Amino acid sequence: LKGDRTMTATHSFQDEVVYQIYPRSFQDSNNDGIGDLKGIQQRLPYLKKLGVDVLWLNPIYRSPDKDNGYDISDYEAIQPAYGDMTDFEALLNAVHDNGMKLLMDLVVNHTSDQHRWFQESKKSKDNAFADYYIWRDPVDGHEPNNWGSYFSGSAWTYVPARGQYYLHLFAPGQPDLNWENPEVRQSVYSLMKFWLDKGVNGFRMDVINLISKPADLPDAPQAAGAEYGNVESLVADGPKLNAYLQEMNREVLSRYTDILTVGEMPGSTPEDATHYTNLDGSELNMVFQFQHVNLSPNPDARLGKW
Repeated sequence: LKGDRTMTATHSFQDEVVYQIYPRSFQDSNNDGIGDLKGIQQRLPYLKKLGVDVLWLNPIYRSPDKDNGYDISDYEAIQPAYGDMTDFEALLNAVHDNGMKLLMDLVVNHTSDQHRWFQESKKSKDNAFADYYIWRDPVDGHEPNNWGSYFSGSAWTYVPARGQYYLHLFAPGQPDLNWENPEVRQSVYSLMKFWLDKGVNGFRMDVINLISKPADLPDAPQAAGAEYGNVESLVADGPKLNAYLQEMNREVLSRYTDILTVGEMPGSTPEDATHYTNLDGSELNMVFQFQHVNLSPNPDARLGKW
């Protein structure tokens, strides 16, 4: 990732090479067929020889793995197949000893439905976590709107105990957090501090531009013959995204030195990205956006991108 050296603010990462690691398939240290943290640590001399400056790890948190670890049930625990916190701390120290940095994957648009927040939230409308997620009453006996999930099917699942539906833009096992709730935001900032205090050097933020939903949750554009509406135009770059990212920076990121942040932003254009990225320490440093991925769509439109 090459930076513009004419910028008035300079950061060490502007001329650093970032290398993505999917832990499950990278290096298995104990012959159980699953990559792990000790395996990554074994390969640090190789990565250093390649010229890698920063390692970005796909999620390594405790998870039921309904979406390859992007459904997190405990943000402050390591997935047992990868090791434990002692293994992580040894890896982090070794990364730093080799003159490299470590970037964590931050997944806070949603959690796992196994996370204790959701386990409590689904019980009733009046518990301490009741508003941690996006719940709506049925409309005429069905879902609150026509939103479709990115993973197919409805973006809503009904919970009889509450008599309401919860929103999940992805799998039913990935309920969306309610960022309108300040307690949710403070809980997110707390878990970010947990990892930064350990010494990690920043975050790649999963679908971070989806965290602000329109307040009235209107129906989404729906193509002829489609079962559900395409929600992306409504949820990408939502009305409070700037405010949330600025608050995150004030509350967390600005309190640490030279933190690297990359926001994954489906549905954002390069023009949109200018609203969320800079080097002045107010929001994010850079983003991933996906126009290049869509340059060559499947010639058979019936099959879609898959």
